[in-house]
Amino acid sequence: MTIEIRKRDGRLEPLCASKTKKMVEFACRNLAGCDPIELELDAKIQFRDKMTTREIQKVLIQTAIEKVIQTNEDAYGNQVKQTYINWQYVAARLLVYDLYKEAAISRGYTHFGYGDYKALYEELIHRGLYGDYLKMNYTDTEVEELAAYINPERDDLFNYEGIKLLADRYLVKGYKGEVMELPQERFMTIAMHLAIPEGEKRVYYAKQFYDLLSQLKMTVATPTLANAGTAFYQLSSCFISTVGDNLWSIYDVNQKFAQVSKHGGALGIYLGKVRALNSEIRGHKRSSGGVIPWVRLYNDTAVAVDQLGRRKGSASVTLDVWHSDLYDFLELKTNNGDDRRKAHDIFPSISIPDLFMERLLKRENWSLFDPYMVHKEMGFYLEDYFDDEEDKAFTTRYLACEANEKLERITIPTLDIMKKIMISAVETGTPFIFFRDTVNRANPNKHLGMIYASNLCHEIAQNMSASELIAEGTKEVNGEMEVYSRIKPGDMVTCNLNSTNLGRVEREEFKDIIPLQIRMLDNVITLNQLPVKEAQLTSDRYRAIGLGTSGYHHYLVNHHISWESEEHLKVADELFEDMAYEAIRGSMELAKEKGAYPGFEGSEWQTGVYFERRGYTSPRWQKLKEEVAKYGLRNGYIMAVAPTGSTSNIANTTAGIDPIFKKFFIEEKKGSFTPKAAPDLCAENFWLYKEAHHINQSWSIKACGIRQRHIDQAQSFNLYVTPEVKAKDILQMYIDAWQEGVKTLYYVRNQSLETDECTSCSS
Repeated sequence: MTIEIRKRDGRLEPLCASKTKKMVEFACRNLAGCDPIELELDAKIQFRDKMTTREIQKVLIQTAIEKVIQTNEDAYGNQVKQTYINWQYVAARLLVYDLYKEAAISRGYTHFGYGDYKALYEELIHRGLYGDYLKMNYTDTEVEELAAYINPERDDLFNYEGIKLLADRYLVKGYKGEVMELPQERFMTIAMHLAIPEGEKRVYYAKQFYDLLSQLKMTVATPTLANAGTAFYQLSSCFISTVGDNLWSIYDVNQKFAQVSKHGGALGIYLGKVRALNSEIRGHKRSSGGVIPWVRLYNDTAVAVDQLGRRKGSASVTLDVWHSDLYDFLELKTNNGDDRRKAHDIFPSISIPDLFMERLLKRENWSLFDPYMVHKEMGFYLEDYFDDEEDKAFTTRYLACEANEKLERITIPTLDIMKKIMISAVETGTPFIFFRDTVNRANPNKHLGMIYASNLCHEIAQNMSASELIAEGTKEVNGEMEVYSRIKPGDMVTCNLNSTNLGRVEREEFKDIIPLQIRMLDNVITLNQLPVKEAQLTSDRYRAIGLGTSGYHHYLVNHHISWESEEHLKVADELFEDMAYEAIRGSMELAKEKGAYPGFEGSEWQTGVYFERRGYTSPRWQKLKEEVAKYGLRNGYIMAVAPTGSTSNIANTTAGIDPIFKKFFIEEKKGSFTPKAAPDLCAENFWLYKEAHHINQSWSIKACGIRQRHIDQAQSFNLYVTPEVKAKDILQMYIDAWQEGVKTLYYVRNQSLETDECTSCSS
């Protein structure tokens, strides 16, 4: 009996086992320890009549990936797990071949591999899946030149998890889900889009950008990865908005949140200006419902505007530690208490001044106030001040509030507040922490505003302010009445990210790679199609970007450096100083070419204070300081280290600045089991990959503080605790972080607790 196999296009043809054999040999080529015969035998494919080629491929892929972690017997007869990393590359190649075959059918070509990029480009523009602005900016000859530059062999750099994630989430598909774009084509389309502002040099820079992306030496933010080159190109990861103490502002921010979420962004919301529970409204005593109802409003918007069903919206909400609604706020995500005052889909954050931490060390009391009554009684807004080295503006006003007996307050021990924070952190992973004085002291643009809060992932620190409604009215236009609003725009922050993959880049390469990344990020600002006008104005005013890193632990392991060592601290200092130097130099060179950001005059970049604060006294820094003063900077904010949760998987490296979670493990999703292992894990580096929950957190905190000196914004920095860690030790972590100059704390990752990772900020 002749067995027939059903091809992907529906045709039947006689089984030819040699084709499968050839494909398996191709997938295993040049990969040590990966025997194609072993894969064929272990796959145990039971060929049957009318079996599909998809089914054969699925069995082979699953067999290859399951071989990454194997259980063997040691010399003493014990069962031990061992990793065989190269099998994940075999599985990746098999999946890539799957994509090649699907693309060939969807696009109508007959050969194996990549098709005609120019034909794909024109077809996707015609379908509305690519933007026609690409055709307006590139000639046919230029597109053909760039098509010829695509290097399909770079698909071999992906591991299985990376290529699967890229294929499932980011490659542009047809309206029926059919495979159209292939990985290198996605990278080239991103590169072409981001090179448009380069004018006559756009082809040159498109090639440069493509090389960085396709060699996995850097990653772009998730919205850029998904949206660049498409019809709607919202390229920013996150936004930050300030809420004023009035209904118009509360609902204005809610509407902006909906627009941001619709287009794939997350939102950081500062709510510290809103009056507290039982505050007065228009003279009516005890009328206010406080901040909790408005937090629930934003929570409902996050759930309702779910980005075409792909995932629910995400938002963090920040409140000051002196706000009267603090206790209710700290119980937003906990499982105890009145569920009508919960917001389980919001991520709370607490803004903490130095004065609170100083009193905590002395075990003194702390007073909670209503911001509305503070302004009514004292004539100032307490949240608008911070303590600098020369001027203790916040402390002076806070003490004045405490001294005013007419001003109602709730007085409690600082330690009680910290206990509430720690209980919530251990139970839910939140609240995030924002050390407001540390952040604002280091703000290079304090001449133009203040920083009240961070974004969802807590790596962005930029000036922000609330928009204000000036007037509403009506007017006649072409015989019809129209309603209009006049609004004074506030600073609505945008978060524009990409990350250097330290797992694939050496320090010697920074001078070439980082200026290109700065250029790419600056072009994001020029091109970005933002959903909120205030965000566009703020983006144009500061041209703020966030250069970060992924692969930090990978880098340490590659250089045989233990996490818990003085050598780690020394390398962290040198590594991030070099990054900062090249990033600032790159922005200065761009300013020479394209002009400085509008707010440069009067900034600490311009006065040189930025460099003095950080002790940059070496000849190279002094020269750069002079050049910055002379030519300006293109970008008002430059560095910020994001979590890179998903994009680091695509780049086959470790996430952000985090240590690995586990050396190897098996992930279960929707009934499938996927073995995963640390990048390049082998016997030689096995013990250098110390897992996050087994690391003494004091080493991580010290390293974070050292890096922070060189980063003008902040870092998505997690603390890792186990159920055995005592409360006094967790308390000491918070104190140490503040004393080491860490600006923000992201999750407290309890070993027994799973927390949601933000995908919007995965740069």
